[in-house]
Amino acid sequence: MDIVKLTRHSPQELLDRLRQVPLLNQPDILVYARALISLENIHTDNLVPAQNYIWLAELRKVQELRWSLAEQGVDLFRLDGFVTYTVRGADGAEENYDVYPPVVEESLEADGSLALIINDGMHRLYLARLERVVPQVIYIRGVPKEYPYYAFPRPEGWAGIDLLPDNPDPRTYLKKCHRRRENKRLYRDFQAVFANVGRSRSRLLTPR
Repeated sequence: MDIVKLTRHSPQELLDRLRQVPLLNQPDILVYARALISLENIHTDNLVPAQNYIWLAELRKVQELRWSLAEQGVDLFRLDGFVTYTVRGADGAEENYDVYPPVVEESLEADGSLALIINDGMHRLYLARLERVVPQVIYIRGVPKEYPYYAFPRPEGWAGIDLLPDNPDPRTYLKKCHRRRENKRLYRDFQAVFANVGRSRSRLLTPR
């Protein structure tokens, strides 16, 4: 991975961007506009996945990203804001990517439990567990009750997470237990305010 430029952004700029995150295809609904948002170091034991699997290929990409950023003096698990990096592909083309800390939301469930549900950054947090790192996360409280995270937290937490060689077929594998039939209406569209955060980095993160 050839990083040709890297720019750090402050916690305040991160906060300002997050407050502009809309729901997917609903640009007028800014789900975090009035939420309490902070950067916190939280042990992964206290975080609850919604996803039932880890995709091995994606985990390897995240590991390569961690190493490549470290060569630039950036700790993936202590970003203190967010980072924009420019990479040059094998064809010489350059492209910008943003990376911010994993996103965790407080979610009050029907049984009265309060789950710290992993919204974004599942593979990074799994890598943090493997490395026994307490990662920095974006901790969000006070999300409007009518716009909960689109899937339920796993009752078993991290226990029983599948490590799969390929991205599973949703027709034969339950990736997440969705809250609603039209679950994507609750999807937080980070791509609307950050660069290339919803796209695969596979072309750029091929191990050297």
